[in-house]
Amino acid sequence: MFKKILIANRGEIACRVIKTARRMGIATVAVYSDADARAPFVRMADEAVHIGPAPAAQSYLIADKIIAACKQTGADAVHPGYGFLSERTSFAQALADEGIAFVGPPVGAIAAMGDKIESKKLAKAANVNVVPGFVGEIEDTEHAVRIATEIGYPVMMKASAGGGGKGMRLAHSEKDVREGFEATKREGLNSFGDDRVFIEKFILNPRHIEIQILGDQHGNILYLNERECSIQRRHQKVVEEAPSPFVSPAMRKAMGEQCVALSRAVGYYSAGTVELIVSGADPTGESFYFLEMNTRLQVEHPVTEAITGIDLVEQMIRVAAGEKLAFTQDDIGIDGWAIENRVYAEDPYRGFLPSTGRLVHYSPPVPGWTDDGAANGRRGIDGIRVDDGVYEGGEVSMFYDPMIAKLVTWGATRDEAADKQVAALDAFDIEGLGHNIDFVSAIMQHPRFRAGELTTGFIAEEYPDGFHGAPASPELQRSLAAIAGFLASARADRARRVDGQLGDRLDPPGEWSVTVDKTAYAVVVAADGVTVDGAELELDLEYTPGDRMVHAEIDGDMLSMKVEPLRTGFRLTTRGAIHAIDVLPQRVAHLTSHMIEKIAPDLSRFLICPMPGLLVALHVAAGDTVEAGQPLAVVEAMKMENILRAEKSGTVKVVNAAAGDSLAVDAIILEMA
Repeated sequence: MFKKILIANRGEIACRVIKTARRMGIATVAVYSDADARAPFVRMADEAVHIGPAPAAQSYLIADKIIAACKQTGADAVHPGYGFLSERTSFAQALADEGIAFVGPPVGAIAAMGDKIESKKLAKAANVNVVPGFVGEIEDTEHAVRIATEIGYPVMMKASAGGGGKGMRLAHSEKDVREGFEATKREGLNSFGDDRVFIEKFILNPRHIEIQILGDQHGNILYLNERECSIQRRHQKVVEEAPSPFVSPAMRKAMGEQCVALSRAVGYYSAGTVELIVSGADPTGESFYFLEMNTRLQVEHPVTEAITGIDLVEQMIRVAAGEKLAFTQDDIGIDGWAIENRVYAEDPYRGFLPSTGRLVHYSPPVPGWTDDGAANGRRGIDGIRVDDGVYEGGEVSMFYDPMIAKLVTWGATRDEAADKQVAALDAFDIEGLGHNIDFVSAIMQHPRFRAGELTTGFIAEEYPDGFHGAPASPELQRSLAAIAGFLASARADRARRVDGQLGDRLDPPGEWSVTVDKTAYAVVVAADGVTVDGAELELDLEYTPGDRMVHAEIDGDMLSMKVEPLRTGFRLTTRGAIHAIDVLPQRVAHLTSHMIEKIAPDLSRFLICPMPGLLVALHVAAGDTVEAGQPLAVVEAMKMENILRAEKSGTVKVVNAAAGDSLAVDAIILEMA
């Protein structure tokens, strides 16, 4: 067995590998950039080596620096995690040339399956179903338009070396191809050093289902069931679960055996994932097609660990050390249901724009996952597991993926796992940047999700006008009204105890007019209980003014929420929505009808940068005439390009930025007359 493993990665996956290596008695080495000098994974490792500036192209993507760190520390193996160099054949080969073990598949398998174009050719040769498309070299935009027209819209343009949702564009028309082809090439080049693009037919009502593969160097290859990863945004997974609510035992067996055969054809070993696109319109489950193979550990691997009890990182290390798998296909079962939500630094209320910055507050619902080696320990604490690599006071950098944490829940049933997600998401406390907790909570509660009717178009179809918070039931609104009334009484009680006030000390008000989502409730808080519109509710909670989180039991149900005081009430965040609640003493509430409504200023004549990023392209100059919807600029953030369009027609009056500039959030790029 290895004595020391270097983790050629960062963030939560570096922490994940270190924890299992530590349990196995293996020393660890972290490598880090300037941006990660104080990151948890650096402190967690036994040794740490600085490898360069913050941009990945100058640090984590330079193989020579990783190998030099191995030699410096005496590491005899490297675990690449996911992303960065994890699927780069030249890196795996360079390690082999230096006699350093690569905790992953053989070079030949990475080469065969890592290139999306070549892997499709190989899959065709192996009689595996592949999506119709063009897998040759595309010369330019005009050639791309001709190919797309021949295949028939809609089509998907993909960077050959892409992954993680990067370098992908859906095109419904020739206009989409002309706008997106060059951007797809640039994203492929910037993120993966390869600007080749292929085009394939987009399957309607598609489900994204993947098979987890695990093999050893002695010819044993198994499939560890499937994961449903259909809920995606911009082709990047948001929610993953295992097993899939769509897959039958017969379908699972057919998929698994086909994926094992494909893996065997390339001599695969270690952990890997075969991704399939499945037609949701075919209830037989027979219409599944090979999409790609990820020759590495997946972000969503914990859900497979939760239902199988198998530690995939441990198995990767043992396989790399030459050990045989200690179990067979017959030993692989499915115990319960697991769901993973990716908590991202992005603001769903502002079109999911990236949100970088400092984590002023960070408190997960349970402590970060620790690896105790027990099979049920893969499920965390009472079925709640948090995999993270951030800390309170740390920064989510613009240079890397915007993931803050992964929340994994396990239950005996799918509904139980989803219910645990909602409760755990409510208990997350994050402040300092935008995050998607409300959004993924809303998905967990959505009737269509609960019914298992998932496709990759779920988010676009269910939130066509953007996300504005999960709808609150009348029962939840009444509960919020009761809680807000209680909080207001507690705040008033503290205010009356301030020394030096004139007059006698009076009892705090207990009769409130509480407005929740434009609905007014009469709330009475008394020593013997709380009533809402005359109906008594059983409320049990503790609150001291200044508390950021409240955990209440109301009519037998637990409800956690974030509390922010406002001038005339509170902002309560729970169950996938932010509720700005007005709380006024009943004797003055009627006066609000005399207040003048404040009108927001018209900002449509400005092109405002919606997130911190790099201005990649500016398509207009002062004096140019533009039409509503016309692309004006391209801003890159979190390794993704974002097209900014004109809100209305007009003439460009002033341009305040140039291509290549780094822009702050809300920076004015240009102004129109």
